[in-house]
Amino acid sequence: MPELPEVETIASILCQGSPEQPALPGRHILGADLLWKRTLAEPAPGEFKSRLLGQVIETIGRRGKFLYFQLTRGWLLFHLRMSGDLLVRPRGTPFATHDRLVLQLDGDIQLAFNDARKFGRVWLVEEVDEVVGNLGPEPLDEGLTADDFFIHLHTTRRQLKPLLLDQTFLAGLGNIYTDEALNLAKLHPLTPANSLTQDQAVHLLEGIRTVLGDGIARNGASIDWVYRGGEFQNYFRVYQRTGEPCPECGTPIVRITVGQRGTHFCPQCQPAYIPNGG
Repeated sequence: MPELPEVETIASILCQGSPEQPALPGRHILGADLLWKRTLAEPAPGEFKSRLLGQVIETIGRRGKFLYFQLTRGWLLFHLRMSGDLLVRPRGTPFATHDRLVLQLDGDIQLAFNDARKFGRVWLVEEVDEVVGNLGPEPLDEGLTADDFFIHLHTTRRQLKPLLLDQTFLAGLGNIYTDEALNLAKLHPLTPANSLTQDQAVHLLEGIRTVLGDGIARNGASIDWVYRGGEFQNYFRVYQRTGEPCPECGTPIVRITVGQRGTHFCPQCQPAYIPNGG
């Protein structure tokens, strides 16, 4: 699933453009072809098309794992889920097999939401918080201090791995960057959140920010889905490296299942949590 760095990369390319494709802000929406009705979370298809017609894309950004388009009136949001992608093509390009929604834009281009597994969703709403209002803080937001993070961790006994995957706790992390961050912080994925010391909380927040920053700098990771162009998979420390040596100590990386999610860590650098007196 695309995580914060991958979604940030897509938002940046759509907003700023690239040598291969034009930027989208300032473009008028001339029409919408909804090719898979379940892709649309809200509103109803007829209302969706009529409300989009003639709108201008003003800005494009990211909140958590959501892409948002601020329009002249309202907000268009995409969640890519497992396999979604947004592709800019010349207008008139035949629809691809996995296209679910295609927006026709001025400048003779179209924007296609392509999603092989059909899990992605699209919203057109009046206020962005109707969709993303329950998300937790952004991990890269300077307003999230180490003290705030420590206090936030100590409100729950949940294990670190499932807690960091909870988008209402912290927005944007998924399986890849959670495993990488916990390894940098030298914390076992099953450690209770409220057992962390102040120093451990600081190291965890630093680890999260480091791996996300590295991921963004390398345009995300391209592994088992259709995301294009990222290189961060070449720099994984633990994720999908079961049995390979830890880059710090050489101990083979271990894979366990936590909350039905494959979880990778170094048993030497990330020792299991032992309660006081245990």
